[in-house]
Amino acid sequence: MANSGAEKLKLYSYWRSSCAHRVRIALALKGLDYEYIPVNLLKGNQFDPVYRFDLQDFKKINPMGTVPALVDGDVVINDSFAIIMYLDEKYPEPPLLPRDLHKRAVNFQAMSIVLSGIQPHQNLAVIRYIEEKINTEEKTAWVNNAITKGFTSLEKLLVSCAGKHATGDEIHLADLFLAPQIHGAINRFQINMEPYPTLAKCYESYNDLPAFQNAVPEKQPDAPSTN
Repeated sequence: MANSGAEKLKLYSYWRSSCAHRVRIALALKGLDYEYIPVNLLKGNQFDPVYRFDLQDFKKINPMGTVPALVDGDVVINDSFAIIMYLDEKYPEPPLLPRDLHKRAVNFQAMSIVLSGIQPHQNLAVIRYIEEKINTEEKTAWVNNAITKGFTSLEKLLVSCAGKHATGDEIHLADLFLAPQIHGAINRFQINMEPYPTLAKCYESYNDLPAFQNAVPEKQPDAPSTN
């Protein structure tokens, strides 16, 4: 492991969080050993001062009460993009950004579409609020609209530069954001991927990569048992 001999990293995570999912992929790609500390967002562990994490309440680790949170010794980072960039600079192999400036910009664009254009509209707090204030049908329509709009933009962005993966044959930043988003769209929200052949092709390629497959929600220690 790349961090052998150092204090083990700690990742505060929730099995179904796409934000935590993308960080798990980064950790796996970098070959980093870490301690997985589950935060049950459905049960409200993140807001419960009685529920202890390493003798701290979670709001002291992350005042926003969201996952993921990465602890590296005295360093605490709470945003998935910031965590991934921190890991990429501290452990530069394999690099998550291409040297080509255009491809690098495309990676940042794809990341931004997922990070700001899709994921916030489908997170637990938002869809719960819509369901409680309006109804389940409106919640579903809201999520479907956000994903459809985002996937349409991503398809147009990536169609001319995709190879085996989003921006060529190497894994880069965009793939870390695409994989969890597509996984959630298919498995949580039953989105049809037929209109997005480039995204679907990328997603198929991730199925052959252990770093991606080991990071999927269903394989996390806090995932509900299917037995």
